[in-house]
Amino acid sequence: MASLTPPQAPLKWNHTPEEVLSITNQALAQNKAVSDQVAALPQAECNFETVSLPLANAEAEVVIICEPLGFYQNVSTSHELRDASNQAEVLQRDFDVEESMRPDVFIAKVAAEINLRKSGEWEKLSDEQRRLVEKMVLDGKRAGLALPEKEREVLMKLKKELSQACLDFSKNFNEEDGVISFTLEELDGVPGDVISGYNKRTEGSKEVYDVTFKTPDIFPIFKSAHNPATRRSAQEAYEDRLKQNVPLLEKALDLRRRIAAMLGYDTWADYITEVKMVKSGKNAQDFLDDLEAKLRPVGERERNILLQLKKEEHEKRGLPFDGEFYIWDYRYYDRVYVEKTLNLDESVVKEYFPVSVVVPAILHIYQDLLGVKFIEIKDDNKDVWHPEVQQFAVWEKDAKDESAFVGYCYLDLFPRAAKYSHAAVWGLLPGYELPSGRRHYPLTAMVANLAKPTPDRPALMRHDDVTTFFHEMGHVFHGLLSRTKYARFHGTSVARDFVEAPSQMLENWCVCWEPKVLEKMSSHYETQAPLSPELIDKMIRSRYVNVGLFYLRQLFFAKFDLKVHVDKEAADYTKLWNDLRESVSLVKGGKAQPGQGTFGHIVGGYDAGYYGYTYSLVFAADMYATVFKKDPLNPALGQLYRDKILLVGGSRDETDSLEDFLGRSPNSDAFLEEVFGKAANASL
Repeated sequence: MASLTPPQAPLKWNHTPEEVLSITNQALAQNKAVSDQVAALPQAECNFETVSLPLANAEAEVVIICEPLGFYQNVSTSHELRDASNQAEVLQRDFDVEESMRPDVFIAKVAAEINLRKSGEWEKLSDEQRRLVEKMVLDGKRAGLALPEKEREVLMKLKKELSQACLDFSKNFNEEDGVISFTLEELDGVPGDVISGYNKRTEGSKEVYDVTFKTPDIFPIFKSAHNPATRRSAQEAYEDRLKQNVPLLEKALDLRRRIAAMLGYDTWADYITEVKMVKSGKNAQDFLDDLEAKLRPVGERERNILLQLKKEEHEKRGLPFDGEFYIWDYRYYDRVYVEKTLNLDESVVKEYFPVSVVVPAILHIYQDLLGVKFIEIKDDNKDVWHPEVQQFAVWEKDAKDESAFVGYCYLDLFPRAAKYSHAAVWGLLPGYELPSGRRHYPLTAMVANLAKPTPDRPALMRHDDVTTFFHEMGHVFHGLLSRTKYARFHGTSVARDFVEAPSQMLENWCVCWEPKVLEKMSSHYETQAPLSPELIDKMIRSRYVNVGLFYLRQLFFAKFDLKVHVDKEAADYTKLWNDLRESVSLVKGGKAQPGQGTFGHIVGGYDAGYYGYTYSLVFAADMYATVFKKDPLNPALGQLYRDKILLVGGSRDETDSLEDFLGRSPNSDAFLEEVFGKAANASL
């Protein structure tokens, strides 16, 4: 296999800022030329070959050119290149708005569908081809092309303003580089290997440690700092780190309200959910309200137990106790509870998960389950945007010739300045059928922020990091193993309230909590010993500890997101953020900080959609219980999953894919039993 040459060359990552902008402008001009040709057609000549197909091919062409150029803003170390990348995305978004608002192209799309249906050619199209035609027409209706010309012009202006506000928010999010400083005494309880990774400096007459707001730096303080004043300072600074995003969010929400009204929707949530599985803002709200009602008694019981632990610890340490449970107490006493009831120390567990072992192990597990092979590209053949990035060519497991090529994958796993600060996957190139009949192959890139090595230890992962990595790899494989005819349906181009389900199934049920898998991918960084059966048992038992509080926290994010997109008037969003967190998550705050400025999902495609993280868990649990539970790592079941869920991408309705995979309509029984049954039986 090592001698096989991929039929498609990998991308080059050597663009200058000037090239990013010039190439983007050229690609957009070429795309516009195709639209102009389609728009010039007499209506009688509009059909699939003259309208739908050329527009689909042009859309794919602009994506494969512009997506990688827009990606630089998330990962490049060059300020100039990031700025150019951001400007290129502005150009593309503005262009997309203008193209989506062209009535002449919309008329051609509508005429094509009418002619196809009248001529009898409609029945000759494949299901995916018919879906393409219908989606193109629906795009135009949702874009506002039924509006009078003057209103369309206003709408286009509002859409461009919204796009810019979201881009500015994301740019601030990516480039945030603040720190908060503590003395060694204030960091009491934080693991030594974490502290050794902080920047130490002298401030006046004392030594202080600078803690960034990146997850590997700040979260150990939330979880381990004994001094509640330290945790409070860290929490409030963390929530305040992006206050410059507050006016941008206010602007975005105002624009969304105005756009929804112009398009004839009652709320932005109704506009967004129309094309989701949930179908309406009310249905999403009902789902969240119902789940909150079920979770609240569980969360209240858990909160009372953690509050008692806090009382005991404050008495032991001679600290005042006011009977309240705060946001900066949650992660700390969650850890204390696990250590006390299960004798499970997260810092000990972490020692068994060196990055150098876990990443290859997870790749190996996925490769075996899904029947593929990763071949790393190294040395002179490697071309990446940063030296730490790993580049892979992905093949079918039994590849014998180039027809078995799958695509490319890149892993950018460690934090650095101005890099995207969480974990996410970008589908930089879609897979689809080229006009020549050959395939264009996909490329996916995972960006994460795992802990780096310290002077004393190699890079180690918390089990939370392991599950996150596994989750994101699920998106990677959704992007790699989809095989659709058209780019717009490729991979994760599914309804947003389903897109998480495939990854959640693998992360939450199939793999990361399986004893044999935990043993397989663990290796103590000093002794190379795997996790012991006793330690694995404690980890699995810890899974449903405080699950009520965990899901209530997720519901807080979802309810904030939904409320700001159903309200008809602006509000004090800082107050709403803090009040809603207290009422839903059952934790009090301190100083009301503008945490909504850190809520990147709300401008990153999950607007009126955060409910989907929990909504899709219903499908994930059902898929696991029905198909995978009997034998989670069975390659035959992995192939079924490839064929019925991953391969089809968004080329058919998600409900159809689920019914095909499950052999019946999906239901919530498995999710409710898994969460509430296990939560009720968890050691409390």
